[in-house]
Amino acid sequence: MFALALDGDKKPCHVRSSNAGQCLFTGIADPMQMTRSIEALLDPAFFGGWGIRTIAATERRYNPMSYHNGSIWPHDNALIALGTAHLQKKDLALKVLSGLLDLSLFVDLHRLPELICGFSRRTGNGPTLYPVACAPQAWAAGAVFMALQASLGLTIQTPEQRIRLYHTALPEALQRVEIRNLKVGAASMILHLKDTPDLSGSIS
Repeated sequence: MFALALDGDKKPCHVRSSNAGQCLFTGIADPMQMTRSIEALLDPAFFGGWGIRTIAATERRYNPMSYHNGSIWPHDNALIALGTAHLQKKDLALKVLSGLLDLSLFVDLHRLPELICGFSRRTGNGPTLYPVACAPQAWAAGAVFMALQASLGLTIQTPEQRIRLYHTALPEALQRVEIRNLKVGAASMILHLKDTPDLSGSIS
């Protein structure tokens, strides 16, 4: 994976962190680096069921109750997911979106908090909330929409007043999506997307 930082001797710090996933979002990762990063982030050491941890559970510094060393941040997950919006394989984006949607069922008014603890998801149990997380939190509130955008592969080209969908997919729990009043320049439209047997989105 991409190195988290350089130490005092300018040598890479060998700590696997979610920061590497944001290289997908910025576009600086080449195809091989993207593939390897996505595979790593989908590993259970990173993805514990609710989202991608800031630090993999296999790292020495990992602490699921640490603010930065093992917790799960919705906005961090959404940025990583958006980096895969144009890819044909949507495994990472779909997992992130599903995790965030499931998380929203366990929080007040379904508002995503700033972060949650990075404990692995257990059947029949909700997430372990971070005691002093800000809720509501603006960047967390927008995370689910960014993760949805990633899953749909939706991009807007304003100068051309054009909307593009790349390899649209929906998670199993989300059978239908309707986006109203989607504005591109002076134009406005409604998008209807529904699940199909092969999990690719269809537009009507």
